[in-house]
Amino acid sequence: MPSFIKLSKSAAVYFLLVFAPIAVVLEFAHANHIILFVIAATALIPLAKLIGDSTEHLATHYGPTVGSLLNVTFGNAAEIIIAIVAISAGLLDLVKASITGAIIGNILLIFGMSVVAGGFRFNEQKFSRENIGFQSSMLFLAIIGLAVPTIMAYTVLPPSEHPGEIQLLSDSLAIILIIVYILGIIFTFFTHKHLFVQPEEPATAAGNGAQPAAAAHDDDHHGHWSKKKSFILLAASMAGVIVVSEILVGSVEATGEELGFGELFVGAIIVGIVGNAAEHSSAILLARKGKMELSIGIAAGSGT
Repeated sequence: MPSFIKLSKSAAVYFLLVFAPIAVVLEFAHANHIILFVIAATALIPLAKLIGDSTEHLATHYGPTVGSLLNVTFGNAAEIIIAIVAISAGLLDLVKASITGAIIGNILLIFGMSVVAGGFRFNEQKFSRENIGFQSSMLFLAIIGLAVPTIMAYTVLPPSEHPGEIQLLSDSLAIILIIVYILGIIFTFFTHKHLFVQPEEPATAAGNGAQPAAAAHDDDHHGHWSKKKSFILLAASMAGVIVVSEILVGSVEATGEELGFGELFVGAIIVGIVGNAAEHSSAILLARKGKMELSIGIAAGSGT
């Protein structure tokens, strides 16, 4: 445990970091797939929290919008690695299921849990209407991009009869969605940056001995991480997630077969949740601190 990480009750989960080297050792020792899968999944929990904490401290330097983007970018690294390795192994159904599970998990499960977690502590939760409208529009475009080739494949362009046309349509829509996402970043950070200013945090909290926003704000700056320290910890946790995710991918197929789980369940439920553990934990924790704007940016942004 690094000495520069100050442990609190919420940071006690960092003790689980010991499972990361254990997972590496078990990987080289060719341990049982189920044991290896459980150990790797457990190791992702503290790594995910470290990503979330680093991102939260960076957000105090650069603002909630940049903080959300950093969390989404680095938090999705595990899912991207899982998808690349699974595609290389020919597990296309697993990848499609994990994408679906990740979208549903972030937009419904995590966003809902964030709202509930914040609601237990604060009487009112405030967030930017412009941010919600922007994220909803991006998600709507993404849904169209996913739906169009599927509808065409089952109606006028069956893949068995028109494989080239379906492939061209899918590739074109993928490129368009990437361009739209890049344009969305430009819209958020440059041309219309003024629309995404964080509203004031709730001034009062309900029950559980919660403190006013001003006091919580002071607590956030107590033991504040510098930019350098935040980036170092973020990079270290990112590297850990990459290593552990590769181990997780190597054991997920055998684990699913041994336990009788299909690719749909493994991809949508297990990989979809574990692969997005970083966003899940940080979004809920930030909502508990009254930072609903940043929490929504993480949940909705990750889905996008």
